Amino acid sequence: MTDPGPLSLCAREPHVPADRLVAEMVPPPRFDSVRFSTYIPDPNQPSQTEAVKVLEGFAAGLGGSADPGRRRLFGFGKAAKKAPSGPRGVYLDGGYGVGKTHLLASLWHATPAEPALKAFGTFVELTNLVGALGFQKTVQTLSGHRLLCIDEFELDDPGDTVLVSTLLGKLVDAGVALAATSNTLPGKLGEGRFAAADFLREIQGLSAHFRALRIDGEDYRHRGLPEAPPPYSDEEVTRTAHATEGASLDAFSPLLEHLARVHPSRYGALTDGIRAVCLTGVRPVPDQSTALRLVVLADRLYDREVPVMASGLPFDQLFSEEMLNGGYRKKYFRAISRLTALARDAGNLANAR
Repeated sequence: MTDPGPLSLCAREPHVPADRLVAEMVPPPRFDSVRFSTYIPDPNQPSQTEAVKVLEGFAAGLGGSADPGRRRLFGFGKAAKKAPSGPRGVYLDGGYGVGKTHLLASLWHATPAEPALKAFGTFVELTNLVGALGFQKTVQTLSGHRLLCIDEFELDDPGDTVLVSTLLGKLVDAGVALAATSNTLPGKLGEGRFAAADFLREIQGLSAHFRALRIDGEDYRHRGLPEAPPPYSDEEVTRTAHATEGASLDAFSPLLEHLARVHPSRYGALTDGIRAVCLTGVRPVPDQSTALRLVVLADRLYDREVPVMASGLPFDQLFSEEMLNGGYRKKYFRAISRLTALARDAGNLANAR
């Protein structure tokens, strides 16, 4: 039988039905087994230890699904006559690589409710769910949940600001607890990206739902680790792709063009079954829209623990100085951090070959 060769991300155009969007609102594979007990706080950063204590108490306070009286006590669910005053959630703010997603997933796992009564997704996935189901159906679907966890919370445009502010307000009124991670404090969302002052009421409304927890620290992905491996040659990347079962092989520029034709909420489905991503000709991204799409792809590859082997420029040269100094700089630094970790993982592919 002829070897079909490596797969190609550019050849894929996934379509994700709405029921799958809802069913997949759980922590991704990388964070499926994490718990508060597996989080290792930096002893030099007391805010990390404090965050664990606060989140453990928050999870315990949500009560169990079999105890409606306890749920009424804490004001959650339809049994509550009205939503209590004050923040209805926690908001983990900090730099990239301090373990915010680990803690958010640990909260999801620790919350005493059936998986069907708690949801976990990125901000992009949440807004896409509204697009797929419609606003009212999304409110109806999520209103029965005990907890909604939103990873990578960002407001990149005014439409998202109004949409999410309204959605979370409805869910809080229905008794849903909220938890989110971001690199930006809730009161600063949208800053540097659009005329946030024009939507100050919505942004302040979002902020009122959360108690902010600041988590300080350095990027754990590279703490005490060697530098990222230098890029490989095109020939090495191609040979490894052909020798690795389930690997994809794409030229970088055509892949960036393909990402523009696939909605970012489908980037997870784009990588279904992919065991390694091999890229040739990595170069700086040409514009901000392309860069933001690449950030989402990097997040989905990292979530799914897919190593990335590449030729061309190293990943720390993907984004221009202007981008790294702009309103999305924290997203770009997170992408560089995660892609560098995945490039380090790809060293095992080269060694195996």
